[in-house]
Amino acid sequence: MEKDDNLDKTSLLGGMRRMIKSTTAVGGIAARLAGQKMGISVNKSAHAEELKNILGGLKGPMMKVAQLLSTIPNVLPDEYADELAHLQSNAPPMGWSFVRRRMKAELGANWESHFASFSQEASAAASLGQVHKATLPDGRQVACKLQYPDMVSTVESDLKQLRLLIALYHRLDNAIKQDEVYKELVTRLQEELDYKREAANMRLFSLMLEKNKRTIVPNMVEDLSTSRLLTMDWIEGKGLRQMIESGLDQAHRNDIARSLFCSWYIPFYQYGVIHGDPHMGNFLINADNHLCLLDFGSIRIFKGKFVKGVIDLCKAIETHDDELAHHAYTAWGFKDISKDTMDILNEWARFLYAPLTQDKERSIQDDSDPDLGRKIAAKVHKGLQQTGGITPPREFVLVDRSAIGLGSLFTRLDAKLNWHHLFQEMIANFDTDELDKNQAKAMKAAKVPTPLE
Repeated sequence: MEKDDNLDKTSLLGGMRRMIKSTTAVGGIAARLAGQKMGISVNKSAHAEELKNILGGLKGPMMKVAQLLSTIPNVLPDEYADELAHLQSNAPPMGWSFVRRRMKAELGANWESHFASFSQEASAAASLGQVHKATLPDGRQVACKLQYPDMVSTVESDLKQLRLLIALYHRLDNAIKQDEVYKELVTRLQEELDYKREAANMRLFSLMLEKNKRTIVPNMVEDLSTSRLLTMDWIEGKGLRQMIESGLDQAHRNDIARSLFCSWYIPFYQYGVIHGDPHMGNFLINADNHLCLLDFGSIRIFKGKFVKGVIDLCKAIETHDDELAHHAYTAWGFKDISKDTMDILNEWARFLYAPLTQDKERSIQDDSDPDLGRKIAAKVHKGLQQTGGITPPREFVLVDRSAIGLGSLFTRLDAKLNWHHLFQEMIANFDTDELDKNQAKAMKAAKVPTPLE
């Protein structure tokens, strides 16, 4: 008899085991942070590695949020953020007997009759689910993305642990208050667990990128999809990590980077939609060198006013216009920003916007110091501590995360482009009202549910 793996949380015992593991992980950090506050020496690097191993084994929301937190500056100490950033999506998958039960729950007792073949081995396993390759009776190859069981019920438990950790850390360090960040993570995770919503997001991206021949969005098989199962086209291709390691000439690197830039920012600047998870495992490059997007769970929708604030801040940084910068931060949702606080925030903005404000071909980080970003973040962090701290609006979270994540990918690619020209082409005909109209029309056509708040 095949042994069920520890992902089966349907039993009370399974839930208790998970709670013990997560409580142990978070409690360990809490104890060490408290000890540090009292002057006790703490080996945070060693404990951070231990934490990564615990969370990697848990999968689910805890692992997903840990990945998110690792990309948001100053939510956690550097040692923890560095280790959590290495959490990989390819964790051990569910066993076959378990998969059969899950597929039966989604498609009924005769679920296998819908497929000519269905791979017993998972092609990929991530924090919230895993993918199996299958063939339909008509010969069409598809990917079946199957959510792990009871993810909805584990969200609340896992996030309570992380809320405790964040609350404790910010009693010790008040530079960036994360109340709104936490609310945003909770809401976006709730959306990401609804595969019907993700299916609508896929339809939305197909509409938004239909004129962009650089990008492929898989087609859905609606009849074989549920709120916890997505069946879509199987895409053949190579992962970006594999492409980079196999060796790419500069032209190929630049071409991939250009495709990434357009695939992320056409939706944002024309429709107010951001893909909040530019993770290396979320896309492939096919034989025709097209970028294939694979995951549409972490999506955020904004009004034109917010998007215009992003454009305005770039212009303000380029022209040293403090009044426009203050207007931009207000449009983003920052409240009661003093001149001193704005000057500190502009340090980070100048770093992020530098490639977009310089009219020349350059790397995304055109500096010989690989730690420049960390040094600027530390300087900003120290400055915010001195001014009493700031509460980032929840709307800011995924935009900042996308910018950082894409910047990391562009750096790994060692791409050299005129980012200024790309950006200016993207916003040349920007109009706030037109964006709102385009968004409403596209969301209606794609049948996207109203975003959770």
